[in-house]
Amino acid sequence: MEFTPVLRSEWLKIRTLRSLPGALLALFAATTAFSAIAGVSETSDPDFDPLFTALSGVIPGQIAAVAFGAVAVSTEFHSGALRLTLAAVPRRGRWFAAKAAVIAVPALLTGWLTALTALLLARAGLGTAADGLSTGEQVRGVVGCGVYLMLMALFAAGLAALLRSGVATLSLMVPFILVVSFVIGDATGTVADFLPDKAGQLVLHETHEGTLGPWSGLAVTALWTAAALLVGAWRLRRRDA
Repeated sequence: MEFTPVLRSEWLKIRTLRSLPGALLALFAATTAFSAIAGVSETSDPDFDPLFTALSGVIPGQIAAVAFGAVAVSTEFHSGALRLTLAAVPRRGRWFAAKAAVIAVPALLTGWLTALTALLLARAGLGTAADGLSTGEQVRGVVGCGVYLMLMALFAAGLAALLRSGVATLSLMVPFILVVSFVIGDATGTVADFLPDKAGQLVLHETHEGTLGPWSGLAVTALWTAAALLVGAWRLRRRDA
């Protein structure tokens, strides 16, 4: 079976499963709301970073991106859905590539729209506090934020294929993103810079310190994502539907 019909079939699943568009809507709503709130907060901190403040809503908002990727894959393991899918598309690698593509594109586009809206809302609240941001820094923040959210959705998709469960994937990733990553960061210093979320979030900062920069940080996140997808694809090939 050619790749294009598989892609269309997977895109139809994304569009018609209500929880998936809902997750993207939640990503937009949560990120922009938290960024707008951050934009009217106190800016007297000497370490104040206007770009990260404007895009800080992505920290809670990324949970919706993770949910999008996890649910898009995990639904295939419910009620024998994967057996029907593989009956139509026997080549599992081709099917999983199509699934990854239809997760990546809407996550990336939603991420870009979300980041741009969040930046504009937060800048309106920050006023003169954000005047030092250059056009290049803002473009880098918006573009990088969209890429980061896409990578986190794909990372969750790979884990969901490995664990065969959206609940297990979310139970693992959400505490890690919100709690464990910060604890490890405080305890291990620069080692935490190479964690998938910490590395990718460097692109959201106006300035940065340490081994990684904005784009090299995203590259580290991309490596984590590629590893998760490869392991997920391997698990799909090894286990019965």
